[in-house]
Amino acid sequence: MELQGARVWVVGATGVLGGALARGLVDAGAQVAVAGRDPDRLAALAADLGGVPAQGLDVVDVESGRAAAGEAAAALGGLDAVVVASGVVAFGPAADADDAVVEEVFAVNTLGPMSLVRATLPLLTDGGAVVLLSAVVADAPTLHMAEYSASKAALSSWASVLRRELRPRRLAVLDVKPPHVETGLVDRALAGSPPKLPAGFDRQAVVDAVLEGMRTGAKEVVLDPRAGALVLR
Repeated sequence: MELQGARVWVVGATGVLGGALARGLVDAGAQVAVAGRDPDRLAALAADLGGVPAQGLDVVDVESGRAAAGEAAAALGGLDAVVVASGVVAFGPAADADDAVVEEVFAVNTLGPMSLVRATLPLLTDGGAVVLLSAVVADAPTLHMAEYSASKAALSSWASVLRRELRPRRLAVLDVKPPHVETGLVDRALAGSPPKLPAGFDRQAVVDAVLEGMRTGAKEVVLDPRAGALVLR
């Protein structure tokens, strides 16, 4: 898809990576609306991006998501793409996980994004794009991150089926699987302390890969471990 002039709704924009993606899209010439849970950060981001439309949103609230999608479409005069960059994490042995924490991990990382996409699909123009941020752990589950890994793997699996089902509409579904990026997410973990993680991957490289994936209609953004770089496929 052509990003210049594209109307894109970025959900989870108050997060570090979501905000960077919103900025990258604006710089690429897209018309952007942003949504997030933190009202102060959302207002600051919208102002920094030139006064773009903004919607307060909790991804686990289905009705809130449906209403916010409609508001974004109305504000932009339609939608060509949606980017969902929300997420939470929890750490610890799988056998010791608290049920309430597990439920929240799946609600935010899997069920919420699925609901948001379903709410947005009737509003998207044919030939547009759905962008979902899973993670490298979707393909490489990590010790003491079983619930996070499983929630991202579930989202990735869902995206693969959605992609095939949306072929008649020529809607691309881009599954983004970056390695660990320093976003502060681990400092806001719902439970536990993080295992030893690799150095944070270049955030701008993730943004650049996502934008190129949207332009080319790629299926996935994945890490090539031999090159230490993100590739499209």
